Formats: sequence, C-alpha cells, structure tokens
Amino acid sequence: MQGNPEFMKQAIELATENVTSGRGGPFGAVIVRDGQVIATGANQVTATNDPTAHAEVTAIRNACRALGDFSLAGCVIYTSCEPCPMCLAAIYWSRMEAVFYSATASDAAAAGFDDAFLYEEMRKDLGERTVPEKRMLAEHGAESFDAWRKFVARVDY
Repeated sequence: MQGNPEFMKQAIELATENVTSGRGGPFGAVIVRDGQVIATGANQVTATNDPTAHAEVTAIRNACRALGDFSLAGCVIYTSCEPCPMCLAAIYWSRMEAVFYSATASDAAAAGFDDAFLYEEMRKDLGERTVPEKRMLAEHGAESFDAWRKFVARVDY
C-alpha cells in the first residue's frame, strides 16, 4: 500500500489553514478515488458546535454527498493526524480501503488532543465506564430489528 504525498500535503494544508483562519482545530482530511479528490474536510467542532465534526467525519459526509452513496468503497483517506476512535469507526463503516496519516495520536496528545482515555474506556466493563450505561426495556429492544428484517424495500448496508 503506497500513498500519494501530494494528497497528504493537501490534508496537512487544510489542517493548518483551518487553524490560521480561526475556523477550527488542526485536522484536515482528503478522500480520493482513482487518483481524484472526491471530497475534503476540516475540523469544524467549535465552528458548528458539533462534537462529531472531526475532519475525517466531515470529509466522509462530503464524499458521500458528492457520490450519492453511503459507501466509499474504492476510496482512501489522507488525514493530517492518526484518526481517533470515532473517526476510525466512521472510516470502517464507510468501507474505505486505506488510511494514510501524518501526525500520530501522541503528537495530537502533546497539542492537547488526547483520545487515549477513549481507548481505555472501551476496554472497561460497562459498569466501570465513566459515562454510565444501563439497559432498559430489553423485552422491546429487538422490535426495530424485527421490522428491519421484514421490510422488503430495505437497503442493506
């Protein structure tokens, strides 16, 4: 697997411009298919008051809109920094084929963006996590899945 340095430079430039323009955090992402940029994204968490508006998620949303599809199969993402757990999950859900990154999670932590606690939380038992989780109405929990299985016009993903 070999990436294209020009696309990585573009992701890093997006991240840097996002900071210097005052629009958001130091993260940028570029999604590419067949050597063509499909979409880009920069961190917009504070600009939009949306904690999920990380560069990778923003780029994924833009790419899906541009392609008219929820699947980004055949695409790769260039991101200025190693993806956090949320972004990595979104990359997997979108079915991209590869991730190229420049800065590491340690670099991000040194700048105040430390997501190590999220990895630690995921390893804990439910009852030990910082944000409590409790199952409710278990007897009704599968109703929506039953409806999904019966829905003939569903679009599987």
